[in-house]
Amino acid sequence: MRTEKEMMDLIMGTAMNDQRIRGVIMNGSRTNPNVKVDFFQDFDIVYIVRDLPSFTDDHSWIDVFGEIMILQMPEEITLIPPDADGRFIYLMQFMDGNRIDLSLVPVQMVDTLIESDSLSVLLLDMDNLFKPFPPASDSDYIEKTPSAKAFSDCCNEFWWVSTYVAKGIWREELPYVKANLDVHVRDMFMLMMTWYIGVTTDFSVASGKDGKYFKQYLSPEMWEKFTKTYADSDYKDIWQSLFIMCEMFENTAIEVARRLGYDYPYEEARRVYTHLKHIENLPRDATEMY
Repeated sequence: MRTEKEMMDLIMGTAMNDQRIRGVIMNGSRTNPNVKVDFFQDFDIVYIVRDLPSFTDDHSWIDVFGEIMILQMPEEITLIPPDADGRFIYLMQFMDGNRIDLSLVPVQMVDTLIESDSLSVLLLDMDNLFKPFPPASDSDYIEKTPSAKAFSDCCNEFWWVSTYVAKGIWREELPYVKANLDVHVRDMFMLMMTWYIGVTTDFSVASGKDGKYFKQYLSPEMWEKFTKTYADSDYKDIWQSLFIMCEMFENTAIEVARRLGYDYPYEEARRVYTHLKHIENLPRDATEMY
């Protein structure tokens, strides 16, 4: 596997030897001083370029970066519509384990496409396009204090969609159950967990994309319980995971509400929880819900 220095020498050497490339910016986890370095980290690179079509008309120019295991070019995918905002992105996973996520941004679109990102490091600026960047930090990625409305909406959505899980379990519609539990319910659960970490750390840390740093900020007991919210395909296990998620959601939401001076919907949550327990025990041959 090529070293970080070898990869950076290649990235910068390619830029320096091509007059069409006028600037280089790096962002992502490799610029984050609070992230432990490991060999899975991508090289998130932006090339500021002239004559973008001269790059995209013939993609073979990226061969210089190494032997590619798999390549994705989001702007050429139809299944997932691209942003079509003027940039072109190459996502390159190499055979030696390294990965480069390379964005090409036209010089004339720098002001619209290069957004403020606290994890950005300016590596090359041939035409003085940018003011000096501040030291990289994860400040832009720290969860902000939710409004009372956002908190209320999160609680409402969590309890609302949890009823879909119950309905799906009784019908034995496993894909529907898993979609609602692992996506719609979990999205609200994860958001509340993020806010809980926020209120317990004075909103001073980033809990990471998809909660990847949760383990660092939850007590060992909470983390162990959190892991039990992930269920297999057994309906009994799914019920257990749902109820653990309900318990953790409520406990963390109550703490968030207490610290921020918000109202938690106790009665609504109790009614829904009682309904979930009722459906759990509803016979398979039932002809009516109540």
